[in-house]
Order: sequence, then structure tokens, then C-alpha cells
Amino acid sequence: MLVLSRRIGEKIEIGDGITITVLRVSGKTIRLGIEAPSSVPIRRAEISETHAWPKSLESSKCDVPLIDVAQFERRCS
Repeated sequence: MLVLSRRIGEKIEIGDGITITVLRVSGKTIRLGIEAPSSVPIRRAEISETHAWPKSLESSKCDVPLIDVAQFERRCS
């Protein structure tokens, strides 16, 4: 696992066409913006682990530029 530190406004690029931007940090909540091609599914891990997506949603394409990723624990070393 690669672990990176980023500040608000800084970005991480993954492969071709996937960019993650730190939008806001408030307490234990981090707001991330994710830009990816519409063919790349983006799901929160806790949703994927507990619920299978209906086949109609798995194959559908949608263009969602931002998602809210909440409740990340901040760790200080």
C-alpha cells in the first residue's frame, strides 16, 4: 500500500485519467473530489463490502465528478 500525505487543493493522479483532489478536511471528515472516466466505477468500500450492486447498476455508466468520503481517522506519527 502506498501512503501519501496531501494538503487541501493538492492532487493525486492514478493511471491515465483518474485524479483525486483533497477538497476539505474538517475533524475526522475528509472531502475528496474524484475525476475519472465514466467507464470507471467509483464506490465507497463499506457499500461494496456489505451490498452487491444490482446488475443494472454495475453495467451502467454515469459521470459523477465528486464523491464525499467521510469518517477517515486522522493518524499522527
